[in-house]
Amino acid sequence: MTRTQPSASPTTSRAWGAIAALMFSLVLAPAAMADEPAANGAAAPAAAAPATPAAPTAAQPSTTDTAAAPVDAPAPADDSTQALVEDTSLGMAHDLSPWGMYKNADVVVKAVMIGLAIASIITWTIWIAKGFELLGAKRRLRGEIAVLKKSASLKEASTVANKEGTLAHTLVHDALEEMRLSANSREKEGIKERVSFRLERLVAASGRAMSSGTGVLATIGSTAPFVGLFGTVWGIMNSFIGIAKTQTTNLAVVAPGIAEALLATALGLVAAIPAVVIYNVFARSIAGYKAQVSDASAQVLLLVSRDLDHQAGDRAAPHMVKVG
Repeated sequence: MTRTQPSASPTTSRAWGAIAALMFSLVLAPAAMADEPAANGAAAPAAAAPATPAAPTAAQPSTTDTAAAPVDAPAPADDSTQALVEDTSLGMAHDLSPWGMYKNADVVVKAVMIGLAIASIITWTIWIAKGFELLGAKRRLRGEIAVLKKSASLKEASTVANKEGTLAHTLVHDALEEMRLSANSREKEGIKERVSFRLERLVAASGRAMSSGTGVLATIGSTAPFVGLFGTVWGIMNSFIGIAKTQTTNLAVVAPGIAEALLATALGLVAAIPAVVIYNVFARSIAGYKAQVSDASAQVLLLVSRDLDHQAGDRAAPHMVKVG
């Protein structure tokens, strides 16, 4: 008898097929995952290989761009730099030496500077001229006073002080003139008073003559600082007007005008300070000269009193008459 094998059920065959597929997938999965990194590793050098020669091509435009940058990019920066240079050049273009500031100053400030320079020249001229005049006058007067002290009478003094133009000659001859006009007067005190009055007028005239020119020093010393201050105010006003026109507060724009204005004040002080000092020196020297003139006048008045006493003694002397 033939034994017939029972046929496998469809469910069992399907189960074995699923198991076989699962086993096959488990076997193929590690191989696929191993092949994928290898493929990626191969692709990476392939991608890196073109990147290496491409770097110069990518860098080449950057080089040209950097080369072209100074031409195109600085356009906005160039405008601001140019404006800054222009603003700075407004101050740097000025010559800040005294002569340069004078040339760049306003007309009014220039006029003030010229006036102050002339005032300074006048001050030093008066100092030189009046200084030599005072020294010479004092030296001559000391000699004339010594001569008057050695004289015993007005006639002797007039003989010694015979040089015209000297103070001793003027004083002695004025006293002699008054003595001649008062020859018929018997009042000695009246004669002395008139002679004293004449001598006082001569002393005052000598003081005024020697003081001539010093008033200019006083005027310069008192007004020069204010004249310089006027020039400074005018220059600073022009500087603020320049600020308003340029619409900038950059110090380079303001500084030159202010420096020119302050130069006017400096010139005012240069003219005023020496004028005040020289005026004070001359005031003391002239006061000393007037004292010497007063001494000479006192010597002449002493000679007049002596002559009047001699005349009174001659008139009062009795006349001896012999009888017999």
